[in-house]
Amino acid sequence: MTSPTDIEGGERSVVVDGGPEPETKTGTVKLEGRSPGQLMWIRFKRDRTGVISAFVVAFFFLVAAAAPLISKLYGKNPYTIYADERPELFDSAGVPVQPNGGISSEFWFGLEPGNGYDVFTKLIYGIRTSLTISVAVTVAVVLTGILLGVSAGYLGGKTDFFIGRIIDFLLAFPSQLFFIASMPVVVSLFVSPRDETPTYVRVVALIAVQWVLGWMSLARILRGTTLALREREFIEAAKVSGASPWRIIRKEILPNVVTPLLVQTTYTLPYLVTSEAGLSFLGVGIVEPTPDWGQMFSKASTELVLQNDITYMFFPGVSMVIFIVAFNLLGDSVRDAFDPKASR
Repeated sequence: MTSPTDIEGGERSVVVDGGPEPETKTGTVKLEGRSPGQLMWIRFKRDRTGVISAFVVAFFFLVAAAAPLISKLYGKNPYTIYADERPELFDSAGVPVQPNGGISSEFWFGLEPGNGYDVFTKLIYGIRTSLTISVAVTVAVVLTGILLGVSAGYLGGKTDFFIGRIIDFLLAFPSQLFFIASMPVVVSLFVSPRDETPTYVRVVALIAVQWVLGWMSLARILRGTTLALREREFIEAAKVSGASPWRIIRKEILPNVVTPLLVQTTYTLPYLVTSEAGLSFLGVGIVEPTPDWGQMFSKASTELVLQNDITYMFFPGVSMVIFIVAFNLLGDSVRDAFDPKASR
């Protein structure tokens, strides 16, 4: 049993009872506080599911970033048409002669029926394309949601009414149908229908269309959070001290909306990945010869592939399922780390 006693210098002595000759030890007690970010990180590291999901997500981003290096080491690229260069690998219908789509030590994931692209390099470059577009849209959505959502919540009045009506109007559009209908229109603004559309134009159009109808949900969440925060005492104190609205938003509001912002972002990115893949699958997104995740699904759904090489669907399908599930689990772990009272 221990009992502390005060001594000179503000230190505390701890007496240990229970021994034949009690010993006295003195020492200064230091208390170390932790920031909310540090507490969140500690809770996140204890979540095994979240840590594993983070490693899986990081692996996909690493593969996407290193796709050119991997392709160089592998010795192949996603643009070579092996049906023309090595016709002995295919039968008269353009199907790989070897079983399971021509999987071998030379072609790790086999060859694509038809043109004969290397499936492995096409997959890693497809992941690169899809993630690049989705990350760009996510950044645009987050910046727009912060700007309009926080402004509407803090300023209120006519600003809140005007931004709120824009959000309501855009939310009335069926997003997927609008994506499909608007993509050809947006592309035609830059390129004549008689000319071939460059890949960068399709990328810009995909980013623009998904951004226009992707920021409203985040803006609404941040607006609601800001409305609750602006009535708090520390905001009133900042106003009394003469701080400008911009300074209050930057110094007081934004640090307190990090939690819903991060959680919503971890759910937005996988949703945008599937949306981009869906547009490419329907033929209004990225088209050949540019590799893309959704384009591989589109190729796998053709009659030639379904009847002769069902394994082709396995690689893009499994990789996308793993990525989406891992990112959603990561989002759950981030939410639980910020709010330990929440339950799954």
